[in-house]
Amino acid sequence: MHRVFIITISLFCFLSIVNAQNTIQPRQFSNPSAGIVYDKEFSMDLRLHTNGWAIAANFGEIKTFYKTRYWHFELGELKHPKQFRHSFDYPSQWGNRTSKSFFFGKQNNLYALRAGVGIKRYYSEKAKRKGVAVGVTYEGGPTLGLQKPYYLDFLTPQNGGEDITIVSQKYTGDNIDEFLNVERIYGASGFRKGLSEIIPVPGVHGKIAVHFDWGAFDEFVKAFEAGIMVDVFLKEIPILVDDTLFPENRPYFVNLYLTLQLGKRR
Repeated sequence: MHRVFIITISLFCFLSIVNAQNTIQPRQFSNPSAGIVYDKEFSMDLRLHTNGWAIAANFGEIKTFYKTRYWHFELGELKHPKQFRHSFDYPSQWGNRTSKSFFFGKQNNLYALRAGVGIKRYYSEKAKRKGVAVGVTYEGGPTLGLQKPYYLDFLTPQNGGEDITIVSQKYTGDNIDEFLNVERIYGASGFRKGLSEIIPVPGVHGKIAVHFDWGAFDEFVKAFEAGIMVDVFLKEIPILVDDTLFPENRPYFVNLYLTLQLGKRR
């Protein structure tokens, strides 16, 4: 009887403690910032989107278990959705070189420098402990487009056709017949061609994504995003030659994207 009494009292005390913990636990997080170990976050992004790529750096300030504000800096490339690559690999009459791949009908490359301010919000309880935290990110800010001429190498006869040399040219409007003649094109010129002719084009961007973080408050950032991004410029960007063969160039770009994010908190 005495032993049964002790067991009953012990069980009552245990249940009381558990009930008290269940009652008190939500109050511990009435202030979401209580208990946060880290308050700063740095990460690097590698992004692939439907018409290009980007690399980025993020500097974050952890406000609460569920909210991080960050500053975003990015370099990427935007491509026309209809551009396509040619590759012939035929031997040239000049030396032993073979032809190189190129984008047919392309007249400009477009690179984008983006800076923005964003918010990352978690909607998963696992933001407070190890596990996959699920949330959203949204961001906006200015974009500086860098319009760079796209040069092609052409097989050009010399000395009455006895010799063939390779001449690098960009699209000028007057040379459209030659620029779209695949039999004359040897391939794309080197990246350095056109660097001194870059034209800046201002614009803005915005994006929103679903965010998955493996251990949202671990020391190391390991996250993945899937979302949509929009870039809008002040003028139409002539990426492809303005010809009936090609679709219309536009001042805006809409892309779906995937991002791998790695970094560290402190």
